[in-house]
Amino acid sequence: MIPLSYVLLLSAALFAIGVLGVLVRRHAIVVFMSIELMLNAGNVALVGYGRELGSLDGQVFVFFVLAVAAAEAAIGLALLIAVFRHRATVDLDRFVRLRW
Repeated sequence: MIPLSYVLLLSAALFAIGVLGVLVRRHAIVVFMSIELMLNAGNVALVGYGRELGSLDGQVFVFFVLAVAAAEAAIGLALLIAVFRHRATVDLDRFVRLRW
């Protein structure tokens, strides 16, 4: 059995990598993947706490987080494709304003 501290350490490391990816990278797809990594780090923590408490509530919350993340991914990628078609780039430094 894996101790809860190891699970939380893994979750914190994944979250830190995601935050680093959001802050350092300027490519929209990489930032998008980093946000997904942070969501999955939260999921790992929820499952770890649920297992520690002997409850399935953590896994139920993970199911809802994954459903929201899938919807966010679909909408986010659609927006990125629309921006790429108009601007021919997805570099975040070039988006100074949101007007077309």
